[in-house]
Amino acid sequence: MKPKVVCTHLSLFVSDPDASARWYADVLGMRESARSENWIMMSFEDRLHDIGLIQADKGAHHGGLGLQHYGLEIEGDSETLRALHRMLVEKGVDIVRITDHEIGNGVYFNDPDGNRLEFFLQTELDPKNAQERFTEMGAPSRDIDFQEL
Repeated sequence: MKPKVVCTHLSLFVSDPDASARWYADVLGMRESARSENWIMMSFEDRLHDIGLIQADKGAHHGGLGLQHYGLEIEGDSETLRALHRMLVEKGVDIVRITDHEIGNGVYFNDPDGNRLEFFLQTELDPKNAQERFTEMGAPSRDIDFQEL
């Protein structure tokens, strides 16, 4: 199955999410869309999150700072996401986790070099409701299995 990717986002491990958020706001004109204790989500205009700034472990160095995952938003429904998961399993791809992000669900997986990717299916399609829920819940990432979808 070939996914139809409709949108993307980038998540980075950073040494200081607050300082990084200020830089992204200043340099790229982004806005903070949500935060939790360990991360800040930054957005362009009305999007939920274009870049996630995630607190790296103390003492992190090259390899601990940088790309955390690359999200590929897909069109479809829960069955589409399940079909993509099955395809990954059939190809022997390393599945990292399946998550509920309050406003959508994700399947995280690694490429052969260990770079993490995510197929993301947005389930809250009303932009205003999605933003309110995403912000109110602090951009959650709860582990789930497909029986919960």
